[in-house]
Amino acid sequence: MEMGKIKFRLSVMNFMEFAVWGAYLTCMGNYLGKVGMGAEISWFYAIQGIVSIFMPTIMGIVADKYVQPQLLLGLCHLVAGLAMVALFFIGENAAYPDKFHFISVYTLSVAFYMPTLALSNTTAFSILKANGLDTIKDFPPIRVLGTVGFIVAMWLVNCAAIDASGFHFTLDENSAKFQYTHLQFLVSGLLSLLLFLYCLTLPQCPIEKKSSRSWTETLGLDAFRLFKIRKMALFFIFSMLLGMSLQITNGYATPFITSFKGIPEMADTFGANNATMLVSLSQVAEALSILMIPFFLRRYGIKVVMLISMMAWVLRFGFFGIGDPSFPGVILFVLSCLVYGVAFDFFNVSGGLYVDNECPPEMRASGQGLFMLMTNGLGATIGTLSAGAIINRYCSWTADGYLIGDWQTCWFIFSGYALVVCVLFAIVFHPDKKQTSK
Repeated sequence: MEMGKIKFRLSVMNFMEFAVWGAYLTCMGNYLGKVGMGAEISWFYAIQGIVSIFMPTIMGIVADKYVQPQLLLGLCHLVAGLAMVALFFIGENAAYPDKFHFISVYTLSVAFYMPTLALSNTTAFSILKANGLDTIKDFPPIRVLGTVGFIVAMWLVNCAAIDASGFHFTLDENSAKFQYTHLQFLVSGLLSLLLFLYCLTLPQCPIEKKSSRSWTETLGLDAFRLFKIRKMALFFIFSMLLGMSLQITNGYATPFITSFKGIPEMADTFGANNATMLVSLSQVAEALSILMIPFFLRRYGIKVVMLISMMAWVLRFGFFGIGDPSFPGVILFVLSCLVYGVAFDFFNVSGGLYVDNECPPEMRASGQGLFMLMTNGLGATIGTLSAGAIINRYCSWTADGYLIGDWQTCWFIFSGYALVVCVLFAIVFHPDKKQTSK
């Protein structure tokens, strides 16, 4: 297949992969707060982590040994998309949905979506290598389109509304905006079903056949042998520790910014009424940061790249702690969003490339699944529940649906944690220079 066409096809795949997530990930908290599930926000994001403890690894095993990655990617999106559409219908039929029913269907959706983050990487890496392309050079520009998809979905749900005047787009205050309603789940579900169909048209990814397997290899437990290598063990452990920061702002940034609507002098500010669009600056910065990864990885190696990411998390939380939606405080919100690109990409994308380079070919999909387990699994679960406990202690929901309280203390606690992880990583992690400066 023509090289340009391959890159285009994979770029479209990444665009839809992250648009599915962007439709609800950063604005779901506002909806949950308005329908009586505000206290459970941390659990909704923790569920993503809990299913990531085992689902990406299981699907990585299947992709390594039984089902071609691009086909498995599509099948996962089929199930996830149908469950998201079901969430829309639950919200459509009840102003205050039954918590158990709603959480159960949501769990089914994310249980099949979270493995697709690793499967999409595996699919892209496999197709690129099969066509003689360089993953470190050619994958980041492809991955940028994933971030663009996330941004487009965020802007759509931020501005789209259906009310008495019909379907329209607005930047003004409107409680019917998708970012406040169950319609965000419909957008996500339809995109997921579209991606299922698209995956059926992607080039096939060959499965490497093995003549004999031990029971540990059959179950995919051989991926855990990576922990016997000191540098890999430390990398996965710190991936978990840094992963504790990943979902905090996804779950609470928009409720935090929207909460300023409860303060009369800030109620009419652009940021307070368009929190999802303001937060989308994080993804704009992410798109730009991805393009810097090849240079930084080759020039400085994985350790420096990870340290830069950790310091960016310190600033991400710190700027939220001292900013507000009015001028000039909103500048600090913008800075928080800008450093997020480095915080997320220099860890998540670079980490995926590092694992792909360090793992033997027969364990690459399992290795990606293990990376997801440590970051979006254990790390995100522990971090989100801990953050939720802290925020629920210092803040509470008002009758108007705003999460009000001592947000500054919360953000400073998160910033201090990221700083401690950064210092520890600098002291104990020492990868081989020859393997990180390719």
